[in-house]
Amino acid sequence: MTYDDSSVELVRTALIITLKIAAPMVVVGLVVGLVISLIQSITSIQDQTVSLIPKIVAMVIVAILVMPWVIQRLVEYAAELLTVT
Repeated sequence: MTYDDSSVELVRTALIITLKIAAPMVVVGLVVGLVISLIQSITSIQDQTVSLIPKIVAMVIVAILVMPWVIQRLVEYAAELLTVT
């Protein structure tokens, strides 16, 4: 494996880990946004903060809950980076 191949593989792995780490928060934001939008369309409330605040709160809660898993993934990736020869 050449240096170019290994650097491309490291970048590819970093991007995949980034997507895996961001996925839970993005999915929760999407679901909460859809639910709030549905409620807004039913009740005819069109205030932007009604949608924004619950999404932010839900995403922060999910970020706190998945933080140990995120840290574990990052530690594993850092260990892999340091052991690549």
